[in-house]
Amino acid sequence: MRVVSLVPSLTEAVALTRPEVLVGATDWCTHPAGLDVARVGGSKYPDLDRVRALRPDLVLLNEEENRLADAEALRAAGVPVRVTFPRTVPEALTQLGELVGALGVAGEPDWLRAARRAWAAPPAPATRRAAVVPVWRRPWVVLGRDTFAGDVLHRLGVTNRYADHPERYPRPGLDELRAREPELVVLPDEPYRFTAGDGPEAFPGVPAALVSGRHLTWYGPSLAEAPALLAAQLAAAA
Repeated sequence: MRVVSLVPSLTEAVALTRPEVLVGATDWCTHPAGLDVARVGGSKYPDLDRVRALRPDLVLLNEEENRLADAEALRAAGVPVRVTFPRTVPEALTQLGELVGALGVAGEPDWLRAARRAWAAPPAPATRRAAVVPVWRRPWVVLGRDTFAGDVLHRLGVTNRYADHPERYPRPGLDELRAREPELVVLPDEPYRFTAGDGPEAFPGVPAALVSGRHLTWYGPSLAEAPALLAAQLAAAA
């Protein structure tokens, strides 16, 4: 079996489950460390000629991270594709279980069992706080409705001020963000790399939680560590 992954979190999942089948990944696939496979460009604009040259039996894509046109082009070339699109933690765990089965693994790997245990009883927050969750600035982009990251935060005691917005990734101005009167601003370090000096200053007087973007947005082996790590990072924003 030969697998090419165009989704960083799924690359990590395959590499830790059946590393021998993984033959290609994107330039953004950074985990596990030292991953030694052919690189096929970015997630949004992969080099499809390079993908096809690897003679994959399966290409992994995500509806949000990859383009529909690339999935259609691969299908038209006779390349089997598998497209994921989890919007909740349970959906992510289900789709990861299905991926493991598609890789020909009879039982669940340790990392997936650990992820199920971790999310069966995540840390209970001391209090629930209403937040805005930017994922980009210049322009500002925030989490809206039906996002995986939004569900992760909800399970850890964060109520997203934009959860009922008609768009999944609204682009409000900073004045509008402040007008929502958040009790917390959650700032991940990817896709935009928010830091202590880049992000919190836009929300004076509002506690800012600097969190791991990988643990907030990736669905794969990082799910096992995510509840405890994110809960601690959220609690540190007082």
